[in-house]
Amino acid sequence: MNLLEVKSLSKTYGSGEIAVHALKKASFSVPKGEFVAVVGESGSGKSTLLNMIGALDTPTSGKVYIGKKNIFDMEDKNLTVFRRRNIGFIFQSFNLIPELNVEQNMIFPVLLDYQKPNRKYLEELLEVLNLKERRHHLPSQLSGGQQQRVAIGRALMTRPALILADEPTGNLDTQNSTEVITLLKEASRKYEQTIVMITHSLSIAQTADRILKVSDGVVSDFGRCRE
Repeated sequence: MNLLEVKSLSKTYGSGEIAVHALKKASFSVPKGEFVAVVGESGSGKSTLLNMIGALDTPTSGKVYIGKKNIFDMEDKNLTVFRRRNIGFIFQSFNLIPELNVEQNMIFPVLLDYQKPNRKYLEELLEVLNLKERRHHLPSQLSGGQQQRVAIGRALMTRPALILADEPTGNLDTQNSTEVITLLKEASRKYEQTIVMITHSLSIAQTADRILKVSDGVVSDFGRCRE
């Protein structure tokens, strides 16, 4: 079953002679539990694609279905709630709240939704992410790799249907990059998370199940990677 379906998605900035066609009729689907990497040169349109899948931006035309729901048919209020409950975001710059410790950062999206955190699941994530000994540390007391693991935990905590990762290893060294990708793959397998990840690194992309390439706003499917 496809968790994500993108149909003829286009985004144009400006009009007339100064129009910039950032995305051109992109169409593809992602089955539940698949880990997809999106590669492309800077300015190719891959971030535009991710932002629209995550409903952080609106398309000029086209549709995005998550779990059979066309997200752009929703009213703004309903879309905000749907995004909070069904999409987890992992950013290159971590975007942790500096005043909150590891545990508080991880459960923050759950509290934001006026829900009670699942303590058992939290403990499991802290164990998987190797953060138990850091649970009361602030982001400023953590390494870059540890901060990114917190960001992954935060994205997983709400058990979203879809995780969108924008250059999650961009600020990390080789060792931490490898650890972060391993954790994302484990999340995809263990928790059946569907993951779409932007990366500029072809070697990192090849660790995913499938690669999509964006070039001048056109999305091409490079097919499945070898195990």
